[in-house]
Amino acid sequence: MNILDKAMNLMEMDQVDKALELIHSYAPDATDEESVSIAEFFMQWGFLHEAEAILEKLIPNYPEESELKLLLADCYIENQKDEEAIELLNTISEDDDAYLQVLVALADLYQAQGLFEVAEQKLLQAKHLSPSETVIDLALGELYFSLGDFKRAITYYEKTVKHPVATIPVADRLAESYANVGEYELAIEYYEKAASKHPDALFKYGFSAHKADRNDLAIHIWKELLKEDPYYHSAYLQLAKAYEEEELLEDAYKTAVAGLKVDEYNKELYLEAGKLAHKINLDQNSEQHVREAVSLDADYKEAVLFLIELFKEKEQYEAIVDLIKNVKETGGDDPIYDWELARAFVEIESYNDALIHYKEAYNSLQHDSDFLKEYGYFLNEEGRTKEAVQLFEAYLQHEPDDHEITEYVSRLKQ
Repeated sequence: MNILDKAMNLMEMDQVDKALELIHSYAPDATDEESVSIAEFFMQWGFLHEAEAILEKLIPNYPEESELKLLLADCYIENQKDEEAIELLNTISEDDDAYLQVLVALADLYQAQGLFEVAEQKLLQAKHLSPSETVIDLALGELYFSLGDFKRAITYYEKTVKHPVATIPVADRLAESYANVGEYELAIEYYEKAASKHPDALFKYGFSAHKADRNDLAIHIWKELLKEDPYYHSAYLQLAKAYEEEELLEDAYKTAVAGLKVDEYNKELYLEAGKLAHKINLDQNSEQHVREAVSLDADYKEAVLFLIELFKEKEQYEAIVDLIKNVKETGGDDPIYDWELARAFVEIESYNDALIHYKEAYNSLQHDSDFLKEYGYFLNEEGRTKEAVQLFEAYLQHEPDDHEITEYVSRLKQ
């Protein structure tokens, strides 16, 4: 048994120190060929600095040996010496049999440095030299995928499907790429082929099914995901919405509530729970959930407006005033809030306050025809006929075919 075999056996028996001692005692008398084998031994077991030192001594004696340069380049890359690796690889001639491998390695290095155009040029050059080489197609697919150029990524990934590489999940990549270009049925096919149990893959699989109007499949996938990983927060909201679209409102609400137990700071999930509670006549729960959403984000407009409509249904106009005042005091700001305040003050017959907020809303909504019409009626009711006419005339610039308002303005002028 030779020295390397003995060292290998010692490593496999976890006698690392003895193995290294044996190699180091043997290395000074090794031939150049044996030194290469020692360097490969070191690389195999992760002693890259030792391998690097040996190869750096050998290469000046064999300047045309591309295999040595490729080994050293691998060491440099693993030791995060990208510049040294690039410089070394660029010394390998285009006529060398290993040049294709050099181009792929350089492309990978340039891509890691963010020099995507240079990486692309190297890979296209390699593609020109070897059009049928699967590794190059895969590298191009990976490059375009990383850049978000999913159509081109698909082109190259499809060429590699029949020649899979264990380290790169091509089916997953194709599934995600097809989903990103809106080809959801094809995405589903590849997610099925990939059969990945990774939570992110399952979530995207469910999303593609949902987009393809396959809610039954989406629900099944997202339930499986949450069974595997109950803390995958974003799946609760999507699953609740899928149930809702299938009119399974109780299941949708239970899902949203379950999600809030593991994600208590998710304002979107609070709002969804509130909407669902309202649909199944749990208005007290509905208000509580949506108030939580607003407490997390005072300017969460969709939640604020939902609460306003909820209070309108119950004719709780004072509650609307309190809500919007609190929202505005904590930094929320939107002209719709002033409009809704004005409406609420009208309902509680606080007309001076209503006028203040109609005026405030007008600064931003002066081109909103619905607002102008409503504000015009309010002003006329308040005896401000001249101002009302001006508002209605502004409204008619947006809605010239509203003959009812045209006649109404004519009567006001008379």
